[in-house]
Formats: sequence, C-alpha cells, structure tokens
Amino acid sequence: MAADFQRGTMGPLVGAIDQGTSSSRFLVFNPNTAELLSLHQVELKQTFPKEGWVEQDAKEILQSVYECVEKTCEKLKQLNIDIGNIKAIGITNQRETTVIWDKTTGEPLYSAIVWLDLRTQSTVDRLLKKIPGHDKCFFKSRTGLPLTTYFSAVKIRWLLDNVEEVGQAVREGRAMFGTIDSWVIWSLTGGKDGGIHCTDVTNASRTMLFNIHTLEWDAELCKFFDIPVDILPRVRSSSEIYGLMSSGALTGVPISGCLGDQSAALVGQMCFKNGQAKNTYGTGLFLLCNTGHKPALSQHGLLTTVAYKLGRDQPACYALEGSVAIGGAIVRWLRDNLCIAPSSKEIEMIAAEAGSSYGCYFVPAFSGLYAPYWEPTARGIICGLTQFTNKKHIAYAALEAVCFQTREILDAMNKDCGVPLQTLQVDGGMTNNKILMQLQADLLCIPVVKPSMPETTALGAAMAAGAAEGVGVWSLNPDDLTAVTCERFEPQINSEESERRYAWWKKAVRRSMGWETSEPHTGETSIFCSLPLGFFIMNSLLMLIGAKYISG
Repeated sequence: MAADFQRGTMGPLVGAIDQGTSSSRFLVFNPNTAELLSLHQVELKQTFPKEGWVEQDAKEILQSVYECVEKTCEKLKQLNIDIGNIKAIGITNQRETTVIWDKTTGEPLYSAIVWLDLRTQSTVDRLLKKIPGHDKCFFKSRTGLPLTTYFSAVKIRWLLDNVEEVGQAVREGRAMFGTIDSWVIWSLTGGKDGGIHCTDVTNASRTMLFNIHTLEWDAELCKFFDIPVDILPRVRSSSEIYGLMSSGALTGVPISGCLGDQSAALVGQMCFKNGQAKNTYGTGLFLLCNTGHKPALSQHGLLTTVAYKLGRDQPACYALEGSVAIGGAIVRWLRDNLCIAPSSKEIEMIAAEAGSSYGCYFVPAFSGLYAPYWEPTARGIICGLTQFTNKKHIAYAALEAVCFQTREILDAMNKDCGVPLQTLQVDGGMTNNKILMQLQADLLCIPVVKPSMPETTALGAAMAAGAAEGVGVWSLNPDDLTAVTCERFEPQINSEESERRYAWWKKAVRRSMGWETSEPHTGETSIFCSLPLGFFIMNSLLMLIGAKYISG
C-alpha cells in the first residue's frame, strides 16, 4: 500500500464535501478505482430553542467545512500524497435546510432552520387557506411536493414574517437565500468578495419554488409564497464548474459538482437506469428510485424529485422518493435524551442482547410523519409496554422502527412502480449496524445489499465533480465504472412472522396520529376553561353574595 502512495504516482484525485445534519466531512477519492484515500469529520450541534424547532449555526457549519478540508489535506501529506493532484471538489449536503444571509457582510441573518423543523406548521395552515379545497397537493404537478413544513419555501416565508433583520435585508436588496450547498459554495468561492450564488437542480427541486418540468424558478409559486425571486440562487446542473476555491490549502481548485445528499447517494450507488433504487440510513431514511427522463407522480404518498442532471447539456433524470424524518436520529435520541447508553454502538449491543422487542413498538414521529402519510399531527409513541419491558427492548424496538418505516415507503414505491424491488441497495452510517441490516432483510422479506465502501453519498458528489466539463478525470460511462463489492443479508424469518409484526406496527402508527394541532401551547390554563367548573364557581359566588345580602 505504501508503494501506491508514492508522491506523484497517484494521478488525479477528486475531493468531496459531505455536509450533513449531524456532521461535516471532506473525503478524497481516486477516480480510477473509486478508492477512498482519506477523510476528516467534524460533528455538529443542533439546537432546539422551542418544542418542534430545530436549528444549526450556519457559521459553525461553514467553519467545520474549512476544518475538514484542511485536516484531510494534512492527512494526505502524511501519506505522502500530493494534494496538488486534487483536480476538483464536489459538494453534497443536507437538503431543504434554509439559510438567509447578508451579501454585504457575509453574515447569516438568522440560524439555519433545519429540514426537520416544525415551527412553520401555522404558516402551512395559513397558506392552505389560499388554495382551493385546502389541497396540500395542489402544487404537486409542478413541484412534485406536497405543502408541508419540510420544504424551504415555508421556512423562508416564516423568516420574512418573523425576523425583522431578514425582512429589512430583503427590502434593501442585501439578502441572499440558499440551501446549505448555496451557502457553502458562495462562501468558498469568495463570499462577499465575489462569491458565486448558485445551486443545482436537485437542491432547487426541494424548495417548492422550482418547476421540475421547466427546471426554473416558478414565478407563480414565488408570488404565492410572496418570496422575491432576486434572493434566490442561480440554478445550474449537478456537474459543471461553478467557481474556484478562494482560500486554504486547495486555493484555485474548481468546485464542479453539487448534489443534494440523497441524489448523491443515488449516483454513488450507480443507479443510472430506470427502476434502480437505493435506501439511505442517515439522520432520516430516504428511498429513491430512478424513473428516467420523465417525472412520475406518486399516487401513494411519495415525492417526485430531480435525481440529477450531470452536465449543462445533459437531460435531467427524475426519481420517486420516500422520505422519513427520523432514522438514525432515533439512536441519537436514545443516547442523548433518554441516556440508555453512552454510545450508539452500545445501543446496538443492548438491542442484540434483547433479541426481540417483546411486543414493544416505537413510532418515532418526533417531527410528525413524513412519507407516505404526511401527517403533521402525529407524535412519537412507545406502546405495548409491560412490567417486563426494559431499556434493551426499547432499543430493539427503535431499530425495528427504522425497518418498519422503510417497509412502508418500499410498499408505496412498489405500488407506484408496478414492479416490486427484488433487492434493496442500502448505504449510510446506520448500515454498519449488522443487526439492523438483518432486521431489515427479515421485515422486507427481500435481500438487503450493502456496498463494502459505505461512503456512497460523498462518492456521488466526487463522481459529478470529476466528470464535469473542463475537469474530465472521472468517466461515468457504465463500462468504465468500477465494480463494487457488497455484503448481502438474506431474510431469515418466514413472511407470516414478518407480516404479523408489521400489522402491529401499523396499529401503533394509527395510535400516534392526531396528538398535536398547530395551536400554540401557552403553558397556562384557566379554571374557566372547564365549563361545568365555571358554572359551579359562578353559582357558588352568587349564592354567597345572596346569603350575605339576606343576612344583612
């Protein structure tokens, strides 16, 4: 291996910035072999200022990206690899998360509102009143998306309505909006000193302001949400040179690839043919199926999204997507909120010790239910508890919940596509959990296939960057793509047992619905909120006054 790392013998390399909800990373690949050479990762904080609110510090995100790039370059030098061989950088990112910043100062005007955030439910309810029949799918033929708290447009609207600094900057022409890719690209290419304000089609398609047919910002949608078009980034393909790194160890290297994280994983799994699909296990769960060059509208609660557009002159490809809000986040919640184990690995271990949930079912609807229900009133529940239940069973139930949620969106995908998937390709951090992967195969009753190199999201961004016109160091010709070795998990329980457990899960899901409304919690109650109690007290007061009057 050391012989392979001799300076100057590696040939061209490609880097990838993977900016996720939980962490930022910078990875470097050899485009000839798709081999990962080095990486650095920085975990990120999420803050929860109020119930249902989820925020991140946009400056912390940016600083973590800078740190990852510099640290990875240092590691490459230690391996005697010339960082001058890095010919391009791709970016992949958490989608929908919304940042608005001041282009004159380069400072964010508010925290980044994370895709999971629920504060905009009242905004959604108000907007629905403007739509005939209050139909949340009214714009789906244009955007592929239902009107929910998930997408960027309602987050922008909330910022305009509630943050004076944002409204003033918009009125004065100083405001820029972007999802995380836009914020990072603008900053890395110069920021207030000439940074490039752009996004790609995959990220734009998650804003609800983008027409997935024309591949342009939609003036009517911008008018409906009352969002000025001039704060939006320019939309470009997923594979072209956007600008050059303006500082740091990689100054002058082109940024030439950009894909939302789930699209990047689809590319990294090499799902380039109609009908090929993958499921990513990250903070959430995301099942995407390539539907080719025409968008297919779901009849079963899935989203239609732009999968990729790999070049300015290349056609866009589309995908059906099943999005689940809480995947890996459920393990983090068990670790950080319930403190049932000090690490995610130990949660896997205690779940393995249980071997079963013993009738305990966990529906992690912390942010309502996403696909296929799109039910904002749902909240998380744990049910089927007995005196026998302990933390091991709850840990096992949490892993089962991840698998059951995948089963729900896979069922919807099979109904929409008409041809059931015979195997499920998987990726993401949770796929390192072998118990989870076996559970998934058991509950789907089909094999689960995991690539031996798990960094498929970053790989997809690197492929897009390396293939860009003017870079040309990574061929996307199917005959040139490196074959990937995989680990395969076969179902080990009979289908009757799987269906029985799935039926109990569905029962638990129904129990989770209808818990919440968009009415704000004041935290205060009045004795007169109870009508009978109010009458009782008023009558008692009148009787006391009457008695005092008679006795006087």
